[in-house]
Amino acid sequence: MKRLIKINKKSLSKYLSIALISMLLSGLIFTYIETGQVLAKTQPKGQNIFERNVFADIASKVDSAVVRVNAKIKLDSKEVKQRKPFLNDPFFREFFGQDIPYGKRKHPEVRQGFGTGFIISKDGYILTNEHVVHDADEITVKLSDRKEPIKAELVGSDFSLDLAVLKVDVDEELPTVKLGDSDQIKPGDWAVAIGNPYGLNHTVTAGVISALGRPLKISQGEKPRVYKNMIQTDADINPGNSGGPLLNIKGEVIGINTAVNAQAQGIGFAIPINEAKKVLSDLKKHGKVIRPWMGVYMQQITKEIADYFGLESTKGALIADVIPNSPADKAGINPGDVILKLNKKKIEKPKDVVKLVSKYKVGKRIILRVLRDGRKLFIPMTLGERPREY
Repeated sequence: MKRLIKINKKSLSKYLSIALISMLLSGLIFTYIETGQVLAKTQPKGQNIFERNVFADIASKVDSAVVRVNAKIKLDSKEVKQRKPFLNDPFFREFFGQDIPYGKRKHPEVRQGFGTGFIISKDGYILTNEHVVHDADEITVKLSDRKEPIKAELVGSDFSLDLAVLKVDVDEELPTVKLGDSDQIKPGDWAVAIGNPYGLNHTVTAGVISALGRPLKISQGEKPRVYKNMIQTDADINPGNSGGPLLNIKGEVIGINTAVNAQAQGIGFAIPINEAKKVLSDLKKHGKVIRPWMGVYMQQITKEIADYFGLESTKGALIADVIPNSPADKAGINPGDVILKLNKKKIEKPKDVVKLVSKYKVGKRIILRVLRDGRKLFIPMTLGERPREY
């Protein structure tokens, strides 16, 4: 058995600064990205879609619940770059069509972006991408049965998830889409995309699910958007489709069209609808996603780290740093601690902590089993709400 030695802050900091990249524990968000499933394009078994025009049936069923979203941004030329860096990102510009001038190019300049959304409740709640309405000064939506756009309120949004909920006030009940289960889809399943390419009226395209769990990072200048679990499809999607529904063969929404690779054909990406379903309640009630938070940076324990610090195992989550005044700081967690268990559940990797914490609500009291200087301790902690800056 190896002798356990004391891990001091100085040696830990020196070692990590040379050889390691730490990751931030912040509820659902973590910095490393898992690879997705392999590319596939096989036709699924089941109903013969050519017995009748199933795609036409889907379009007819869903079309009235898909809306065009217009976002006006009043900026001078300098502010355009400072507040709206993603307008100059070709990845988004090709897909969303944001870089469209509106009116004369004066100061202040007014820009209008076009996107898509879909109605999720009869009383007028609409789901779309956050980047469609990011920093918008005025938002309107065009319903399928109305000639003129109507004003929409931004109820809630989340930058990191790239999701936004809008609300329109109308006298009648509105048609809605049915939200499906994105956990049930697989590569090769049929996919139908509906949107407003180039700011035009609805178009319908069909293809297949090409892959699942795709990672994606888009640098915007402000801060990058990091997607960890995207659906990849070859259904044709074009500028203006952002925020529109990706549907299965039943006409149920399985994803939210988000981005396309401008340098390749047939490669589009959508946020799984189950990711949105998890946070819809928070977005409606609080205007933001309430995330539980510990406030630590964690590091995977490699064999080299274990040998260096005299640890007996590579299992656990090594605390690289603790954010001041965070729940972890208040609980007495120190850099160099190794989390072995969380509420009696074994921890083998930092992502195990992330997954467990994400299941709890803010204010939940948890018990950590921690290895510190060769001693095993029980440390209670009350989860806090993750600040926006993290």
